[in-house]
Amino acid sequence: MAKRVTVLLGTKKGAFTLHSDASRRDWSLRGPFCETWPTNHVVADPASGTIYAGGGNEWFGPAVWKSTDFGETWSHSSRGLAYAAGEDSIASVWSLAPHDGRLYAGVQPAGLFASDDDGESWTHVAGLRDHPTRPHWNPGGAGLILHSILPHPSDSKQIFIGISAAGVFHTADGGRTWEPRNSGTRCDYLPEGERYPEFGQCVHSLAMAAGQADRLYQQNHCGMYRSDDGGRHWQSIEAGLPSSFGFPAVAHPRDPATLFLLPLNGDIKGRYVPDGKAAVWRTRDGGEHWEALREGLPQRNAFFGVLRQAMAADGLEPAGVYAGTNTGTLFASADEGANWQSIAHHLPPILSVETLVSDG
Repeated sequence: MAKRVTVLLGTKKGAFTLHSDASRRDWSLRGPFCETWPTNHVVADPASGTIYAGGGNEWFGPAVWKSTDFGETWSHSSRGLAYAAGEDSIASVWSLAPHDGRLYAGVQPAGLFASDDDGESWTHVAGLRDHPTRPHWNPGGAGLILHSILPHPSDSKQIFIGISAAGVFHTADGGRTWEPRNSGTRCDYLPEGERYPEFGQCVHSLAMAAGQADRLYQQNHCGMYRSDDGGRHWQSIEAGLPSSFGFPAVAHPRDPATLFLLPLNGDIKGRYVPDGKAAVWRTRDGGEHWEALREGLPQRNAFFGVLRQAMAADGLEPAGVYAGTNTGTLFASADEGANWQSIAHHLPPILSVETLVSDG
């Protein structure tokens, strides 16, 4: 059966979708959806095709939107998206992850919620905020946010999460208890001699290798890393990159050794593509070597950035790769980054990019 590709965008002014066939040459844009709420993350459950969008802010409050008809109609709920009375109020939903009939939501200030009724109601996974390190977590530039949720593909009790700026944590019991997993990742902003703490790292993005759940990749505020033991130990793989600073990291859908990055020029140098020349960087050997992919990307006066959730790959052969900028352009490659084209322009700042491949 013919395949349909949907690219899901979260932006500062609602959700958008783009649609194409498997050739990925021509695209149609729809939106904005979600009543133009600030929308941090839009995902689809590949099992059901249901689309979920998480967002909000201190004015709207948090909510998760849902569409069961590819965006024709939407509903939303915030029931249960709150901490106990007297605790901090939740400003927004930052990340979503459907897995094995359950939907997870990461929120600001950092915490994890779960829904067993397709986002209609939510339960706080309290074990994370009960962790003894919690009083010492500090916000990153975007606030104290839980932005990465990686459920284990075959063990539903295992979850990896990333918090800026608290680090990577792992649970093996469904969220009752959590363990920091940050050994080997540094904090350049701490005093000499304290730059490898147990927690407190500003992780920007977390990706799981295809078919190897214990292989994780991490773009950090202070370097690029790989772990081959489920985050217990991390090793630097930033040699050969133009910068140790960036936000997104995207794993190939089938090859555990292939990863895509979009480095920026540094945390205090403008946070745009180095030298104003855009490139997606790819490794085929787990970060031992890197190559810059530039064909079709602007090579003059490009001063945009790509945020932590604003790059994704699809599952076709060859894999498509998509990168959305904070200036509202979506770039796409249908050949694993070798060639690029712009498929959407003049959108609001793009906060997230995800994909769904479905039957025609």
